[in-house]
Amino acid sequence: MWEYSGFDPVAIQLGPLAIRWYGLMYLVGFVGGWWLLRRRALRGRAPVTPAQVDDILFYIALGVILGGRIGYVLFYGWQDLVADPWSLFRIWEGGMSFHGGFLGVLVAVTIFARTHGLRFWTVIDAVAPVVTIGLGAGRLGNFINGELWGRVTDVPWAFIVAGQPRHPSQLYEAFLEGVVLFVVLWTFSAKPRPTMAVSALFLIGYGTFRTLVEFVRLPDEHIGYLAFGWLTMGHVLTIPMILAGCVLMWLAYRNPQTAAPSTT
Repeated sequence: MWEYSGFDPVAIQLGPLAIRWYGLMYLVGFVGGWWLLRRRALRGRAPVTPAQVDDILFYIALGVILGGRIGYVLFYGWQDLVADPWSLFRIWEGGMSFHGGFLGVLVAVTIFARTHGLRFWTVIDAVAPVVTIGLGAGRLGNFINGELWGRVTDVPWAFIVAGQPRHPSQLYEAFLEGVVLFVVLWTFSAKPRPTMAVSALFLIGYGTFRTLVEFVRLPDEHIGYLAFGWLTMGHVLTIPMILAGCVLMWLAYRNPQTAAPSTT
């Protein structure tokens, strides 16, 4: 087992300005995704131009930050919002929701696609594989912050936190949602696929990995388990993603002539 001694959440202190590791992880996600997608675009193997990739980064960054924060206070911090509406804007206190960020990205891509005369599914299929970079980096940020630990366990790779051995659920998610899902989606999208197929696989893959980790991850303390001693808010928000992904995959392969050009 490993002893978790904690990390200084501040990576760089420049006078009164504190640059936190969690914020840097978001930067890694944005820059990494931008670089990979732009690389495909430069090779003429993406449905967008290199210049449009730059625009996508701006739209998605807004979608992730605004959607993630709003989603968190609606899904997990509603009571705090009612008691103090200004808590919505105190991002520096922490609290970001993947599901809120996901919805924010969908809205951002919709606006981007309409602005540039592109099809929504064409754009989202191209973006889906690189989103995993941000997912993995974000979970590493959670680990550095010492948050979102798992249940008490006796597995040999557990981390001792406040005297108790716990599942490093943040690292599970960083590996599954960041590394594994990236490899799967990047490889899958390397060949021509029907429109919506890449997005469908993202929903199925993320939903499956997140659902599995939720069984060992502790729920938010102020919410707890919703039912059966294991059902969490994460389950409630994630399981529908798997079902939606299955439906999209069926629709994608139902009509093979809708196959999109390769995005490798």
